Amino acid sequence: MNKNILIIAPHPDDETLGAGGTAAKLVSQGYKVSVLIVSGHLPPLYTKEAYLKTVEEAKAAFKILGIEDFKFFEIPATLISDTPIHILNKKICDVVEEVNPKIVFTCFPDRHIDHKLIFDSVMVSTRPVGFGKNIEIVAAYETLSETHWNAPHIEANFTPNWVIDISDFMDTKLKALACYESQIPAFPGSRSIKAIEALAIFRGTQSGFGYGEAFEIIRMQS
Repeated sequence: MNKNILIIAPHPDDETLGAGGTAAKLVSQGYKVSVLIVSGHLPPLYTKEAYLKTVEEAKAAFKILGIEDFKFFEIPATLISDTPIHILNKKICDVVEEVNPKIVFTCFPDRHIDHKLIFDSVMVSTRPVGFGKNIEIVAAYETLSETHWNAPHIEANFTPNWVIDISDFMDTKLKALACYESQIPAFPGSRSIKAIEALAIFRGTQSGFGYGEAFEIIRMQS
């Protein structure tokens, strides 16, 4: 039985914001959760020190979530388009093939240009051909401060059709997010701990439980 899960994130913290509770839950059920961080706070827009801090924060968060397998591509944030698309696609394809996941979670194509570009590349990398035939579910997660800022009815809106109960793992998710001291602002910041908890309550009660993480299923086979 394939118990490999792959979370593809644009930047450190997106993986925990969008699917941290789900990751912890799946690890507790014996799944192997792998994370790919495609981009990061690198020069020329950020200092290398800022990037290294986010990497250390990510590793601390992964440890709390139980994630032991992870990769960082080190592509500068907002400059992903400088990488030729065939090279980006190949790099992500190689990770998907290596992990051989049953489920792939990726970012929703929202306000952030990195999210849009990575989403497009993941759609190529998870096509149901070759090793892609082994993928049973491809789903997009929401990322507070970006996913909810798309222009309504002009751009794509996040419309979840799958909510995972993370009630027993909400504390774990919040502890992991707290590791991102450089990224998580105080309330009323849009990705503050209080805002993240509020979204989880909203998504959970939409589906009849306490806390939830919502996803939009892109492709599913059974």
